[in-house]
Amino acid sequence: MANEDRKNFNARMKDSKNMPKIVELDDEAAKKWGGKSMVIAPPIDYDEVIKKIPKGKVITTNEIRKYIARKYNTELTCPLTAGIFINICAWASYQRTENITPYWRVLKKDGELNAKYPGNLELQKRKLEEEGHIVISKGTKNIRYFVENYENNLFKL
Repeated sequence: MANEDRKNFNARMKDSKNMPKIVELDDEAAKKWGGKSMVIAPPIDYDEVIKKIPKGKVITTNEIRKYIARKYNTELTCPLTAGIFINICAWASYQRTENITPYWRVLKKDGELNAKYPGNLELQKRKLEEEGHIVISKGTKNIRYFVENYENNLFKL
């Protein structure tokens, strides 16, 4: 995202734009995504889920998507909009001074930190470490950060 300081992410998060929307996928798309029915859930749904994650716990975007698919009785949640809407929730929380959403507890698959969150990787890394997690780096040129043994602290929805 660009020009985050000029965007009102709280308004974006609350704008449902005719969502949720249930989409029936054709055979080719169903084979690619692993299901025939897919939900495009509104951003506020992601915010509600993220607020459930207690201090010291983490969750992956994939687990959030599975939960939302169950909520709407579909086989999957749109991965593209899920990523976008989780980022909107992160930026919306960052713009607020109260009713904070602990977006830093949401990891990419395999426990990776998300460079698109506010404050880049450093803010997420610091907040996770403050909650007792160990953040490790992998790679030499394209360094990526992960929560060590994140599976042991996964929040179950």
